[in-house]
Amino acid sequence: MEAYVLLAAAAFVAGTMNAVAGGGTFVTFPALMFTGVPSIIANASNAVALFPASFASAWAYRHDFQKFEGVSLKAMVGVSLVGGLTGAALLLVTPQRTFDDLVPILLLVATVIFTFGPRITPHLQKMFTLSATGVLVIQFFVAIYGGYFGGAMGIIMLAVYSLFGLTNLNAMNATKAILAGVINGVSVILFAGAGKIAWPQTLLMLVFAVLGGYFGARAARKMNPRHLRLGIVAISVTVTVVFFVKQYA
Repeated sequence: MEAYVLLAAAAFVAGTMNAVAGGGTFVTFPALMFTGVPSIIANASNAVALFPASFASAWAYRHDFQKFEGVSLKAMVGVSLVGGLTGAALLLVTPQRTFDDLVPILLLVATVIFTFGPRITPHLQKMFTLSATGVLVIQFFVAIYGGYFGGAMGIIMLAVYSLFGLTNLNAMNATKAILAGVINGVSVILFAGAGKIAWPQTLLMLVFAVLGGYFGARAARKMNPRHLRLGIVAISVTVTVVFFVKQYA
């Protein structure tokens, strides 16, 4: 019972985090492993549990959605589908022991991106802007990463959209939420077919992540994302250190 309470709470928090600033994987993925779910199954279950929350957030942001100048949403969805499937397929062919060794490194990469990405983006904006083709190409590789692991995926997408010249954060969050849902959603097909999902835990987390995603998106209009980001950075650093010590010490 304690394990399910922990997973429900983690899912609600993660849904809220993803709606406002991202980083929900830093909470749900460790929570699944802490309750005894193997790393690859935990990663797959995490993707399944969080993808409906992205669409819940997208619905809450529906009035803020704006089309990208020169880039159709259909094209963005298309490359996200292909990239998400590719990343999920790569995860399924990765041996369990290899993925266990990769987890601390993946968490470290995600932590660095989450922590320093928003600070680096303004400097990159001064150096260059992305073309429509550049946005699609990068979105494809972001989708591969998202299908494979997904930590800090939302932060990367927001950075890409900023380099494309977008400035409306709510509009960018709306697009990010749709595409994150597509990437994680398409992964469900492969993960479910391969039997890599812990369904009792996943279904519980799915419900609470949707609640967190919807209410988090609504609260985002009134919240200062910087305050939440500080807490997420603290969580991500702690989780990364714990996994490094556990795997390599």
